[in-house]
Amino acid sequence: MPLPEIVTPTYELVVPSTKKKIKYRPFLVKEQKILILALEQNDSKQIIDAITQIFKNCIQSKFKMEDLAIFDVEYIFLQLRGRSIMEVVELEVPCDDDPNQKVAVNFPVDTVKVDFPKGHTDTIKLGEDVTVVMKYPNMEYFTKVNFTEEDVDPYELVATCIDRVYQGEEDCGSFTTKEAQDWLEKLNNKQFEAIQNFFDTMPTLKHKITVTNPKTGVKTNTVIEGLVNFFA
Repeated sequence: MPLPEIVTPTYELVVPSTKKKIKYRPFLVKEQKILILALEQNDSKQIIDAITQIFKNCIQSKFKMEDLAIFDVEYIFLQLRGRSIMEVVELEVPCDDDPNQKVAVNFPVDTVKVDFPKGHTDTIKLGEDVTVVMKYPNMEYFTKVNFTEEDVDPYELVATCIDRVYQGEEDCGSFTTKEAQDWLEKLNNKQFEAIQNFFDTMPTLKHKITVTNPKTGVKTNTVIEGLVNFFA
């Protein structure tokens, strides 16, 4: 008699950047092994390949990895992990009046949302006739921030996220990361800060909670932000 067929449930989520619904299933033991092996190697490329493979295996709707914003990847990965391993996030939160006093909290994964700050835009004007259109960081940045101890060069990051540059209405065309870095160095501080604001206000996973110090009764309002902090 053959071993029984295991039925895997299907779920649905809304991609934060596009508001489109996609169907997905939890990742299985075979996919978890792929990720664990990649994490053990602590190699960005292997981790990127593993996460890409998991997304392709588990997401049952049509999609392209390159079309997902960085916060889409974080949100989808959190939901996948939640449905696959544990649907509740469990953390210890330090109290404001006594950092050594921590309070255990837990909340469902599906209550975590992507926060879109007011005023965030991917189009930045640098003076009268120069406009820069930005794109969100790629999977390499996502991997370095969340899974490895590799440093991220902030200037290289900005350069890789410049999508288009316009002078008036004319598109300046394609350029290399090195050319973008050289161009950035010619900006003044105010212009560079305008571009940096794109990253400072970038949408991110965020969850607000309130805990009470059991010894003093003092309440602490805290915000958990960024994928890595939901696994602390």
